Amino acid sequence: MSLKGKVAVVTGGGSGIGRAISVQLAKDGAAVSVWDLNSVSAEQTVEMIVNSGGRAIACAGDASAKIEIARSAAMTRQSLGAISILVNNAGISSFTPFMDISEEMIDRIMAINIKGPMLCCQEIIPDMLNAGWGRIINISSSSAQTGAPMMCHYSASKGGVIAFTKSLGLELAAKGITVNNIPPGFIDTPMLRQSPVDIEKQIQVSPMKRAGTPEDIASACAFLASEQAGYITGLTLGVNGGRVMP
Repeated sequence: MSLKGKVAVVTGGGSGIGRAISVQLAKDGAAVSVWDLNSVSAEQTVEMIVNSGGRAIACAGDASAKIEIARSAAMTRQSLGAISILVNNAGISSFTPFMDISEEMIDRIMAINIKGPMLCCQEIIPDMLNAGWGRIINISSSSAQTGAPMMCHYSASKGGVIAFTKSLGLELAAKGITVNNIPPGFIDTPMLRQSPVDIEKQIQVSPMKRAGTPEDIASACAFLASEQAGYITGLTLGVNGGRVMP
């Protein structure tokens, strides 16, 4: 699946799933702009891509802040060209009993997990409209499909991502731009290992008896970014080892 000549933006590309997606898209031929709040992590991803013969730049900033999004997009256009692929991967999670969730926690998780992707789309869609071609891939969560105790605010934010994907997909369907989302389920990432999830217990109840890898998500993302996925939009493509079968 060649992405030669395409320019991709991956938010939260400095680690975990975002890093795997960045590396895979570069392997498929795209020039990749790695956006991350952590500049060191973003540069490490870029180094991995460049050392493998790919093209990439790092943009440090907050992917939920309109001014910083515009700055990173301008840097990307100047260095790599017009943006044709956007992967909204940046996100945060939280494990908190519902009655203990503060207003500040709600505001923060909604800002990063749903407002950020919407603002990134508003900034980058004009490039896609001008080209008559574009791919938007939002990373949601299987927790939005099943519900998750102690994650009401997180699940709600990711449920918003799924609904946003469908609505935007309909709005852009005739413009040559597809919009899809991937809800990962139980993926072995630094974020998972820092959470209170009992990983071994989850492996035992998983249909495949293993955790997923960031590369599992990256492979699905690469397909949705490709020409071969041109007739797919508004899709929720679960990559969860059988955890969710809608």
